[in-house]
Amino acid sequence: MKRIVFACVHNAGRSQMAAAWFNRVADPRKAHAVSAGTQPADHVHPVVMDAMEERGIDLSVARPTKLTPELAQGAAFLVTMGCGESCPYIPGVPILDWPLPDPKGQGIESVRVIRDEVEARVRAFVKENGWD
Repeated sequence: MKRIVFACVHNAGRSQMAAAWFNRVADPRKAHAVSAGTQPADHVHPVVMDAMEERGIDLSVARPTKLTPELAQGAAFLVTMGCGESCPYIPGVPILDWPLPDPKGQGIESVRVIRDEVEARVRAFVKENGWD
């Protein structure tokens, strides 16, 4: 089974949404996603939880996690969320960067747009790699 790591700086928005979408749409026998951040926040942004709840995904138990080499080692991909120079690099792990706006401090309307873009990218990524 392949492991995918979605990462952003605070692991409180984009990467949490991406991992949740991935685990909803990918065949769990083929691939599984985790999310992490280089400087994890204390909690997932409430507006992100609200936007995901609208689509039936509960992030209330999700907790930001520190991205460590051990967590990323052996991953099939490290997908970064447009974190620029703060994006991590893990030797030997292919990196994809999805430059997405940070939902921090944004209203629900903007976060819905980000959520829907994350979903579209995840669905395409899963299909392209045969994990559906």
